[in-house]
Amino acid sequence: MFSDKQTKRILVRTQLRRHAAKALVLGLLLAVVSIAAAQASGILFPDWSEPTAGSYSEPAADLGKTVTEARPWSVETVSSAIDQPLPGKPMTVVGEIIDLSCYLQVGKHGDKHKDCGQKCARTGQPIGLLAEDGTVYMLIDEEHNSRRDGLTEFRAQAIEHMADVVRVNGTYSEVEGQKAIYVQGYVKEQ
Repeated sequence: MFSDKQTKRILVRTQLRRHAAKALVLGLLLAVVSIAAAQASGILFPDWSEPTAGSYSEPAADLGKTVTEARPWSVETVSSAIDQPLPGKPMTVVGEIIDLSCYLQVGKHGDKHKDCGQKCARTGQPIGLLAEDGTVYMLIDEEHNSRRDGLTEFRAQAIEHMADVVRVNGTYSEVEGQKAIYVQGYVKEQ
């Protein structure tokens, strides 16, 4: 027979083992859920709101000038570079024009978010393109000096097409995981 002290030790050890087993099971469950969530990709809240116009198979519009491998950057951008522009490659992507601030913060996109997205973009929030696989690209006017001086009109076109699925042509650049498509062809006529 065990003494009271020994019985208490046995009970405490048994309880500790049960707690450790529960913690291990919960930890494994959390790890599995975290891995599954990390592997899940795609559009946030895909059923919340359909795009206003267009589809991934039939875009509502084409935006941007097609660029070539030989000349992914405009002369204006090349002449503005410290040495030369960062590597860029021609890219055409079909996706929904989104307001990045709302999409990345609360997942909003589509027709239900069109008015809000347009308001945010008009006040300077970044504009993006949401591809069918969930990849998000920032959309930026390509012509460096004209963009800096407010002499480009791509933002106005993107705002007009907010929540539409469109085909965007431009120069792709990625730095530290930040994906961007620089869109040419929207310098204002002077």
